[in-house]
Amino acid sequence: MHPALENLKARGFFQQCTSAEGLSKLMEEGPVTFYVGCDPTGTSLHIGHMVPFFAYRHLRDAGHKGIALMGGGTARIGDPSGKTELRKMLSYETLDANTALITAQLDRFVGFDGDSARVANNKDWLADLNYIDFLRDIGSHFSVNRMLTFEAYKKRLETGLSFIEFNYQLLQSFDFLELYRRHNNRLQIGGDDQWGNIVAGVELVRRIEGVEVFGMTFPLVTTAGGGKMGKTEKGALFLDPAITSPYDFFQYWRNVDDADILRFLLMFTFMPEDECRSLCMASKNPNGAKERLAWEVTALIHGREEADKALAGAKAAFGGGGDKSAMPSVVLSRSAFEAGYKVTDLFADAGLAATKSEARRLVEQGGAFLSGASGDLAPAADVNALVYADSLNAQGELTLRAGKKKYCLVRAT
Repeated sequence: MHPALENLKARGFFQQCTSAEGLSKLMEEGPVTFYVGCDPTGTSLHIGHMVPFFAYRHLRDAGHKGIALMGGGTARIGDPSGKTELRKMLSYETLDANTALITAQLDRFVGFDGDSARVANNKDWLADLNYIDFLRDIGSHFSVNRMLTFEAYKKRLETGLSFIEFNYQLLQSFDFLELYRRHNNRLQIGGDDQWGNIVAGVELVRRIEGVEVFGMTFPLVTTAGGGKMGKTEKGALFLDPAITSPYDFFQYWRNVDDADILRFLLMFTFMPEDECRSLCMASKNPNGAKERLAWEVTALIHGREEADKALAGAKAAFGGGGDKSAMPSVVLSRSAFEAGYKVTDLFADAGLAATKSEARRLVEQGGAFLSGASGDLAPAADVNALVYADSLNAQGELTLRAGKKKYCLVRAT
C-alpha cells in the first residue's frame, strides 16, 4: 500500500475504499488530485466536519493535491445523509455568506495556495444547469433501485424522503465528474455516511469518461463511551470562537476519556505516530497526555497564542498556577454583592447553570463551589446563602466552580 494510505490507516482514518490497490498504484505514478465536499449550511464548521480535512492535510503533505469543494449549489437542496427530516431551506444570500465564513476557517487550517490546496464552489456549475439536459445526460445513468439500496435513502424512506432530496446524489456525483474534467480529480474523500454518494460519483465518471476514479471514507468518530465525538453540554464543538470559546474548546480535549487519548492524538494532531504512542505509554498519569492533546488541537484551530492562554487558564482554574485572566469570566454588578448576592442567582448569572432551578439543584447536590477572600474554594451549602462583597479578593474577583470541571472568574464592577 502506498505510504500516504498506510499513514492514514495507521492514524485511524481508513474505513472504506472503492479499490485500495488501484488507488495505491495511481499514487505510485505521481501526485493525485482529490477533493472533499462541505455544504455551507451553517456559519461555522464543528470538529466533526474536520476529520476529512485532517486527512486532507496528510495527503497534501504527502505530495498530493487537494480541493475543498464548497457546496454552494448542493446546499440549496440539502443532503439527506444522516438526517431524519428535510433540512431547513436557506436563502442563496445566506449560503453565500456561510461559504465565505467557512472558506476562511478552512484557509486558516489548510492554507490554500491555489495549487497543492485550492477551493472550488459547485455553485459555479450547478446554479445554471438546464434541468432537461441534466436528466438526459446525467440522470439516465442512475438506477432508482440501486439508489434505494444505499443506507441514507433506506433510513429516510421510513420517515419520508422528498423528491428534492432524492436528487442530491445525482448532483454530488456530477461534482465528481466536473472536478475530473476541470482538474483531473481522481479521488473523493469523506465521512463514511457519504459512502453511497461517493460510490455513485465513482460509477458516473466511469460510465461517462471511461476512467477509473476512487472513493475513500473515514469512520464517523465516537467517544469510548459511544457518544458523538465533539458533542458538549452546549452543543457541538464549533470552530468559531464566538460560539465555542478557545478555553471551552481546550477543556473538551483536556477532559476526554482516558481510552480516547491515543486515538484522538493520532487523528486530531500532526504529531508523529511514534511520538503519540510514546506519550501515552510513558505517562502513568494520563493528564499530561490530555493536556498535550488539548494544546495541540487548540493551536491548530485557534492558533498557538490562544492555546497558550487556554492552557494558562486551565492551570489557574485547577490549582496549578497559570493566569486567571485566561479563565472564562463574567462581569457582574458590585452593588449586588454589597446587598448580598443569592448564591443560586450568582451561579445562574455567571452561566454555570442554565436556570436558577438548575443552580438550586447544583447547590443541593454539593456541586457548587466558590472562593472566599483567601481564594480557597469551598462548597456552597445553603441554597438561600448570600454572597457579600467581603468574599471578593483585592482585585474585586471571585472564582466559582460547578461540578469538577466548569469554572468561571467573576469580576465585580
